[in-house]
Amino acid sequence: MSFLTILYAALFYFATATIVFGVGYKIWQYAKTPAPLKIPTMPAPVTKSGVVVRMAEEVVLFKSLFKSNKWIWIFGWMFHFALLLVLMRHLRYFTEPVWWWVNLIQPFGMYAGFAMVIGLLGLFARRVLVQRVKYISSPSDYLMLILLIFIGISGLIMKYVSHTDIVAVKAFFLGLMRFDVQPLPADVPLLIHLGLVVLLMLIFPFSKLLHAPGVFFSPTRNQVDNPREKRHIANWALKLEADRER
Repeated sequence: MSFLTILYAALFYFATATIVFGVGYKIWQYAKTPAPLKIPTMPAPVTKSGVVVRMAEEVVLFKSLFKSNKWIWIFGWMFHFALLLVLMRHLRYFTEPVWWWVNLIQPFGMYAGFAMVIGLLGLFARRVLVQRVKYISSPSDYLMLILLIFIGISGLIMKYVSHTDIVAVKAFFLGLMRFDVQPLPADVPLLIHLGLVVLLMLIFPFSKLLHAPGVFFSPTRNQVDNPREKRHIANWALKLEADRER
């Protein structure tokens, strides 16, 4: 077994552990952090079912972003929807036999890579060209977009320019899942693509990309607007109040 195969196998094991435990820990932190006030963004739903509908509109349609800025919404929604298709298409490398619905979306996912890169380029241009956005952008904002862009471009290169042995790639990842490591092709575009993916997995739990799970814990989005019907008080505040009454 080659050194590259062992290296990439070790990197993916480490990166998987990092993203699983890192994101899991952050979700636990989000869930344990109390919301001190009733602060849903108005107009807010007054029932739990309304909160579910509102959250679905935000997660699926980016409703508030659509109301705020149509251009950002176009590029942002294009990127996220294309990324979802690309990720679902990549499930074929981790399943045997391949699930029927994964086979069904293959033609769409094949071209979603272009939409993903176009969306990312639009978001990057916004950071560079819009002065008020450029003023508040940090180096990590640019680097994260560049990383995602290069992941998309390297994937497209493997698909349309420099082909790799996808059967061997699938055997490699199925082997990782079964703790039976198989040889990884030593094609340069593949190694670059996988290296960038490993880097993304390593930094994901410590980056702004955590807005993906974080949006579900945002009190401005997940609270019912019922302050008159039901008093909202955090556990720590309730305990403090009880101590004062003693």
